[in-house]
Amino acid sequence: MSFSVRKINEREDLIVLLKDEEGGAEATIFPSCGGILNQLSIPAHGTPINVIDGYESPEDFRKNAELKGFRSCKLSPYVCRIPEARYNFAGKEYHIGKFKLQDAVIHGLLYNLPFNITGEQAGNDHAALTLEVQYKGEDEGFPFAYTCTVEYRLSPHGALSLTTTIKNESGGLMPISDGWHPYFKFDRKIDDLQLEFQSKEILEFNEGLVPTGKLNAYGDFSSLKQIGDKFFDNSFTLNFAECQPMCLLRDPRQNIQLEILPDPSYPYLQVYTPPHRNSIALENLSSAPNAFNNQMGLITLNAGESRSFKTQYRISSWA
Repeated sequence: MSFSVRKINEREDLIVLLKDEEGGAEATIFPSCGGILNQLSIPAHGTPINVIDGYESPEDFRKNAELKGFRSCKLSPYVCRIPEARYNFAGKEYHIGKFKLQDAVIHGLLYNLPFNITGEQAGNDHAALTLEVQYKGEDEGFPFAYTCTVEYRLSPHGALSLTTTIKNESGGLMPISDGWHPYFKFDRKIDDLQLEFQSKEILEFNEGLVPTGKLNAYGDFSSLKQIGDKFFDNSFTLNFAECQPMCLLRDPRQNIQLEILPDPSYPYLQVYTPPHRNSIALENLSSAPNAFNNQMGLITLNAGESRSFKTQYRISSWA
């Protein structure tokens, strides 16, 4: 078994491909575009099938990342939304400036920053790429410096692990949440796909899609069920008492499926169905939306302290 790391120059951008040369699985990463995963494919029924709804190019990302729904973006230092762009931490109020949608800021501060390549590996059993960005407190609403390191590791059988490590460089206490914002697809409307995720609870939202603090019982998709015309824009707690995968998306016509296997560092799952219904967002989150205010899953790091978050995507097909 052999794995490789390939680099392709596209104008001023570098595109990185991790590939299983024997099994055929391939991951494409745009380091200069928030370090996003833009493609993850395996050969199925004689042709490569990509399960990531990404961008046409790095230039497309720079022009349309927000317009196209922040596809694949890293969510940091907060996830989802903060209403009125305000929160209190350690007795002080902060007001975030990026990126505002109506009366809220959404999806963090790193999503479109360039990441630097700090390491790569290719061997008999995996290919890996390590990226890093140093946030220096540029937004006055989050004046806490930190380093975000992301490792992508492609392993046999179409498995891609994503490990994020956050290190507090601010010299004092720092609040943090972490997450990912991928959209998954199987080249058909999601209405025809089957979905399963292990959750007993749905977070109650107010009209602004912000948690009220109440958890309600939920089990509608605890086993595989056709999505149909179901609309999602919800957060769920994951039930790690159940066996992995925590989430499964299947195309029963093509006999291909995606499994999502987060570790407990990502105890929340956000599910969103965009109006076009060509893909579905399945987002691993370390906290609930608006955690800077409601404290649901919020992590506080001491000066110099680090915390890691890990999830894995695994795709497979059968005859």
